[in-house]
Amino acid sequence: MRIIIVDDHPLVRQGLALVLKMEEDMEVVGECACIDEAVSMIGSKKPDVALIDLKLGRECGLDIVNAARENGSSTRFIILTSSTSYEDFLMAKKCNVEGYILKEALPEELLYAIRLVNCGRRYFDPQLLEYKLRQNENGFYEQLTPREREVLYELGRGLSNQQIAQKLFIAESTVKKHVGQILAKLGLQDRTQAALYVNNVELKHIHYTT
Repeated sequence: MRIIIVDDHPLVRQGLALVLKMEEDMEVVGECACIDEAVSMIGSKKPDVALIDLKLGRECGLDIVNAARENGSSTRFIILTSSTSYEDFLMAKKCNVEGYILKEALPEELLYAIRLVNCGRRYFDPQLLEYKLRQNENGFYEQLTPREREVLYELGRGLSNQQIAQKLFIAESTVKKHVGQILAKLGLQDRTQAALYVNNVELKHIHYTT
């Protein structure tokens, strides 16, 4: 896959390039430090994935994402940043980026994220997800109905919609509706995050009887 690196620190760019060039399935086709150069490079090089620093001096890396997409680019974007601000993460999510990783991540995690994003999936740093789960623990869970809590519990056990329907003696379409409502109320993206929610956050209020 073809990758470009956008960061205003030369040492960071060189370090990232060194890591990526060691992988047989990855090719660094360009490096740059500012918005204009990045947008031009995305247009000419047509990379599969762009690693972009969130803060490029006084510029914002998200402006690259917006400009490239306005130009019809099919490049997938991963924000790589040292910022642990959840507000920055939410801002990136509004731009619909495919990935968001903290610079303190291990090289293996970065490589995994790049490959996942290149395959059409999304990857968000686990530290940010944990922050989101802690937020949910502080009140969002209480918004769920008793039935939604039962469905959430079964999601945590890895059951499919069909299996949950059989377990709870309800229609599969009803389970699908409950799952959608659960994700919306908890602010989660998919059933995988819902399962993580159950397994990583202590849900003291679940009273489930089989």
